[in-house]
Amino acid sequence: MKVERHSMIVELIGKYEIETQEELAEYLNQKGFNVTQATVSRDIRELKLTKVQSGNGKQRYVVLQNQGTPSDKYIRILRDGFMSMDMAQNILVIKTVSGMAMAVAAALDAIHFHEIVGCIAGDDTIMCAVRSVDDTILVMDKIKKLIAE
Repeated sequence: MKVERHSMIVELIGKYEIETQEELAEYLNQKGFNVTQATVSRDIRELKLTKVQSGNGKQRYVVLQNQGTPSDKYIRILRDGFMSMDMAQNILVIKTVSGMAMAVAAALDAIHFHEIVGCIAGDDTIMCAVRSVDDTILVMDKIKKLIAE
């Protein structure tokens, strides 16, 4: 139950601008999870969520990204190996330089896009199972931004 609740929390904060623990508890209760504010507080700590300023001046919960050189290394691998991407519903297909698919798939796993359930890599193609069609579009945007930086 806890794993499912944590997964739902990550999904909810990705979809909505949730500002308070009470608001998160309300969303979880609407989704069928019977939680208290104390449970939500513990979940936030375990998931290492943090608050950031959103565009409208309010605070919102986000997943704390790994900081430092490992993520820089994985972003560089993604940039170096990436050729193109396309989607088929909730499946993201990424084309890479020949021989780089496994490295790029490992980089995607290490970057921890919560929308991606898992990746399968061949020689120059990666298939990523994504939680939903909307999440697939979101992941494509995130990858485009990482490559453009």
